[in-house]
Amino acid sequence: MIADELVRDNGRSAASDARVARPLPLAHLDASDPALLPEGTPVEMPEQDFSAQVARRWPRRRGPSIPRTAVFLGAGLMTAAFAHELYGVLSSAQMTPLQLIFLVLSTMTFAWISVGTLSTALGFLPLFAGEKADTIHIPDADGPLERRTALLFPVYHEDPARIAGTISAVAEELSSLGKATHFDVFLLSDTRGAEEGMREEAAYAQLAARLSGRVNVYYRRRIENTGRKAGNIKDWVERFGGAYETFVIFDGDSVMSGVALVRLARAMEADPSAGLIQTVPRLIGGHTRLQKLMQFAANIYGPAAAAGLAFWGRDQGNYWGHNAIIRTRAFAGSAGLPALPGAAPFGGHIMSHDFVEAMLLARSGWGVHMAPSIEGSFESMPPGLTDLIVRDRRWSQGNLQHLALIGKRGVPAMGRVHLTMGALAYLVSAIWAGVLVVGLVLALQGQQMLPSYFTDAKTLFPIWPVTDPGAAMRLFLATMAVVLLPKALGLVLEIKRARMARERGGFPRAVAGVTTETVFSMLLAPIMMMTQTASVLQILAGRDSGWKAQRRDDGAIGLVESLRLHSIHMLVGAGVAYICWSTSPGLLIWTAPVLLGLMLSGVLNWMTAQRAGPMFSSVLSTAEDRSPAPTVVRANRHAEAWEGELTQPVIALPPVPAVKQNRAGRWQRRAAFAASPARE
Repeated sequence: MIADELVRDNGRSAASDARVARPLPLAHLDASDPALLPEGTPVEMPEQDFSAQVARRWPRRRGPSIPRTAVFLGAGLMTAAFAHELYGVLSSAQMTPLQLIFLVLSTMTFAWISVGTLSTALGFLPLFAGEKADTIHIPDADGPLERRTALLFPVYHEDPARIAGTISAVAEELSSLGKATHFDVFLLSDTRGAEEGMREEAAYAQLAARLSGRVNVYYRRRIENTGRKAGNIKDWVERFGGAYETFVIFDGDSVMSGVALVRLARAMEADPSAGLIQTVPRLIGGHTRLQKLMQFAANIYGPAAAAGLAFWGRDQGNYWGHNAIIRTRAFAGSAGLPALPGAAPFGGHIMSHDFVEAMLLARSGWGVHMAPSIEGSFESMPPGLTDLIVRDRRWSQGNLQHLALIGKRGVPAMGRVHLTMGALAYLVSAIWAGVLVVGLVLALQGQQMLPSYFTDAKTLFPIWPVTDPGAAMRLFLATMAVVLLPKALGLVLEIKRARMARERGGFPRAVAGVTTETVFSMLLAPIMMMTQTASVLQILAGRDSGWKAQRRDDGAIGLVESLRLHSIHMLVGAGVAYICWSTSPGLLIWTAPVLLGLMLSGVLNWMTAQRAGPMFSSVLSTAEDRSPAPTVVRANRHAEAWEGELTQPVIALPPVPAVKQNRAGRWQRRAAFAASPARE
C-alpha cells in the first residue's frame, strides 16, 4: 500500500512513495490538444471504504480534547439552561403536547447557535491578545524550497480573462521571490461545448506562451466531466500527481499571493505529517450591495469564528475545497471518493467532497490544519441573492448527502462532528421554520382562536397553553445576547485593529457598519430560512440540483422578475402578518423581524443585487477595500489586459523551424492549433 511506504520513509518524493499507475493514451481522455500537457507521472488513487478501519500513518496527537470539551460541554450546559428556562416559561400550567414540540425544536435551534457562539468566543481570546490561531507553524517566505508544487485551477465555464489575470499575477510574484521554478500551473477544464472549449483552450495557450520561461502553464479539457470537481482533481492526481509533493487548489474566483503560496509550501516541507493546510480567504472585489454586506460580515466576524474552529479542531480540522495546500501522496492514498449507492440526490458522486476528503485524510493520521494568520488568500462572493440561493441549493444537497456517511464504522469521531455540523447548517433552517409555525399555533391557541389539544388523561375541559410573559421576555433577551455576541466580538476586534492602524474614523465606521449589516442580516435571514427549508424538502423528495456554472460578475435582476421569484415568500409573510394582527398586535411586534423580511423579499433581492453607492460602500468598507492587497491589484490589472487581448481572434503563426524551436515557439504553435477550425 502507498501508506505503508510512507511510514517507512517519509522523506522520499511523491513519485517514489506512490504506486505508479499505467499511463493511459491522452487522446482518449481529453478534448484538448495533448501537446498542452507535460509527460504523465501517474499515481494510483484507490477508492476508500467508509466502513473500513484503516491504520494511522502517524501517531495520534494528544491535547486537542481539552478545547473540544470546552466548546461542546459549554454549549451543552448553555443549552440545558435554555431548555430549563423555556420549560419554566411554558409550564406555568400543565404543558400541552404542542408546547412540548415547541420546547424540543427551540432547544435544538439554540444548541446550534450556542456551539457557534461559544466557538467564536474562544477564538476571540487569542486574537484579542495578539496571538496567532494557526494549528501548524507557518515559516516565512525567505527560506529555500526543495520540492515542487502544482497550482490547480479547476474551471467550469469561467471567464478566461479573470483566470489568466490571476495566474499572471501569481507568476509575477513567484518570479520576484525567486521561487517560480518550484511551481507549475494546471488549468483543469470541465467546460462543455466544442466552440466554447476551443476559445478557452486558445486563451490558455496564449497565457502559457506569455509566461513561458517564468512559470510552466498546462491545460487540459476532459471529454467527460465525471465526478464534477472532485473527479477533475482525481484525474489530475492519477495522471500527473507523481511529479509534485504538494498541490494548491484555486477556485474560479480565488486569488493567492506568491508569499502565501511559498509559506504554505515551506510549512508542508517542515512538517511531513501535515496532509492539508487550509487558509481563511478574505472576501474581496464586491460591487453589489449584497457582496458588500457579505464581505463586511465575513471579514469582521469571520476571524474570530475561524480562530474558534482552529481552537477545537486542531490537526483534525476541515477543508473548504480551495485556497488550501494538500500533500499529493497523502491525498492519493487516503482520499479517493467512491460513488455512493443509489440515485441522486443522496446517491451518486459525492458533491460536497471537501468535508469528506478532510475526514479521510484525518482518518489516516494526516494532519488537517487551519492557518487563519496567513495573509494573501482571497475569494469573492456571488453578486446577487438569486445566485447565492442557486449555489446554496447545491451545497445543501451535498451536505445532506453526508448523512449517509455519519454512521459508517470507519468514520472517526471528529469526522462525524464535521459532517453532522455541515448537514445541520441546512437542517436547522427547517427546524427554525418549525419553531415559528408551532409558535404561531400556540399563540392562536392562547387567544382561544384554535381548538386546543387534549392530553391523554380523561378531562371534560381543554388545557389551554399558558405562558409566563415576564419569564418569556427574560429568556428572549438572553437568547438575543447569545445570538448577537459574535457580532459584538467582531466589532471589538475591528475597533482594536483600526486603532492600532491609526485609521481616522475607524470607531464610528465600525459601529455604523455592524449596525447596517445586522439590520440587513435580520431581514435576509427569514428569506434564506424559507429557501433552505424548501431545499431540504426537495432533497428529501428526491430532487437533484444538478451542476450549473456559477455567475460571478453581474447579479442584476429586474424588480418585476424579483417580485415574481419571491411571490411565495411575500404571500406567506403577508398572510402570517394578518393572522398575527388579528390575534394580537403584540404578537405582530414579536414576529415583525421575520415577517418584514419575507414581505420585502422581492424588493430586497432587487435592491441588494444593484451596484453599491458611495455611501453604502463607505459604511461597509473593510480594510481590504480601503487598501487593496498588491496581489489583488495585479490580478485585476492583468485581467483587464487579458480581457482586451482575448477579444481579438488568435492568429496562427508561421511554422517555426524545428532546429530553432524553443519553448515559446511550441506554445505559439499550440495556440494556433487550439484556434484551428479543424479542431471542431
